[in-house]
Amino acid sequence: MLFKSINLRSLLVPFIMLGMMWSFFILQNLGFFEGCNGAIIPLLPQGLKGVLFAPLLHGNLDHIIGNTLPIAVLLFLLFEFYPKIAFRIFLIGWIASGLLVWMLPPIDLVTGKWNYNCIIGASGLVYMLAFFIFFSGIFRWNMKLLTISLLVALYYGSLIWGIFPEEFFTQLEEPSKISWQSHLAGSITGIILAVLFRKIGEEKKRKFIWEFPNYYSERDDKMWQKYIANHPEDFEELPQLKQENIWEYLDEIRKREK
Repeated sequence: MLFKSINLRSLLVPFIMLGMMWSFFILQNLGFFEGCNGAIIPLLPQGLKGVLFAPLLHGNLDHIIGNTLPIAVLLFLLFEFYPKIAFRIFLIGWIASGLLVWMLPPIDLVTGKWNYNCIIGASGLVYMLAFFIFFSGIFRWNMKLLTISLLVALYYGSLIWGIFPEEFFTQLEEPSKISWQSHLAGSITGIILAVLFRKIGEEKKRKFIWEFPNYYSERDDKMWQKYIANHPEDFEELPQLKQENIWEYLDEIRKREK
């Protein structure tokens, strides 16, 4: 019963994405995509192809393992609860967040120097998905989607610190290899998409027939009357509407006639 209620794409898309990530990781270890090949290099033309390939590339085993579970969970939530717009959000978010990373100047905020880095990894997509799902539930103000937003905030709320350089919080002997630019670009993209798509693919509230003001069912009425006749004891202690006695108003009626 559980699998019947789950959208097949909600399971298939995360599986395909993880398959692509791990396939590219194997290719990296076989010698493909060496150096900055396939990475985003901000403001340099040769770094533009990283917009497409960077989310599939990872620096080491810990890097790809750290992104595997969040990508799987967040993609499942996206395609399960936003099925009508999921593909558009995923594809637009992929390209837009990558382009934004490429356009951000590679300035070291601690030293103020330009620092050209090769940016790879799916963490930008993780931030894009997390921020979209969280803010979309808030903007739509749908109880089901709000619940999903709270779950994302509960498990991935600490992601907010990743949009700042690691040097802001700890003293490092060497520059951090974590791309806060990618995290920042993903979060900004996710919020913008949540705003732009807040009314697209919105589920219409189901209204049952008995909720209409002029609803009447002869069958229901007969069943109700039959129940009252067979179970009068259920209605003995209920407050009864007081019947008006015309004789109580006789004097008032006579005065009006005069």
